[in-house]
Formats: sequence, C-alpha cells, structure tokens
Amino acid sequence: MTVTSETTPISHYERIGGAAAVKAAVELFYDKVLADPDLAGYFTGVDMAEQRRHLALMLAVVLGGPNEYAGRGLAEAHQPLDIAGAHYAKVGEHLTATLVELGVPADVIADVQVVLGQVRDQVVSAGNA
Repeated sequence: MTVTSETTPISHYERIGGAAAVKAAVELFYDKVLADPDLAGYFTGVDMAEQRRHLALMLAVVLGGPNEYAGRGLAEAHQPLDIAGAHYAKVGEHLTATLVELGVPADVIADVQVVLGQVRDQVVSAGNA
C-alpha cells in the first residue's frame, strides 16, 4: 500500500527564497529607480529605509508570502504624488529588470506584472493616465 499526502503548493515567495530574496530584490530595485532621473524626484525627502521596508512587505504579499503590511493603501500613498503613466511604466520596467537579473522564474515575473496592471489605476494620477 502506498500512502500519499497532499501538500500545499509552494508560494512564489517561497520559490524565490523568502524574505532574504525579497529584500535583495527591493534593494536592487530602488538602486535602479533612484538612479533614474525621471523617477528619483518622487523620492526626494522620503525615508528610504522605511520605503524599502514597506515595499518588501507589500512584495511579500504579492508573492504569496506573509501579510504583515499595515501601511497606507496604494491610492492613499500614491495619488498625491501626481504620478504619470509613463513613470509608472518605467517603475514596472525596473522591477521586471530586477527580477530577471536576480534569476526569478518567468512565471513569477509574469504574475507580478499582472498585479502591476491590476493596481495601476490606484497609483497613476487620473490626470496623468
């Protein structure tokens, strides 16, 4: 007799290496964003240590990891910044490039890109779509 047990599918978060991998991705991502002259201005006066922590918590949720984020919602945090659609697209490109550079599997990257599309209207200013 063979006994099989059902296993919970492994999350994207676990597949890429958990908290350490997310932290590495966030660090590299913000290095890219802050080096981009079109995007750096959005972060003037921002506590980047806190910003990196927030993104790591949010990215963990997106990847199916623990939900420990207790900050502002996306719209509340981003609408006052008057973010242009083209700038949102550049942020997405930097995130995608970061994940590719870190060897994240293509299906995980595709799922992250789907989420970026789903939340776009919460981040991009209505007048800048």
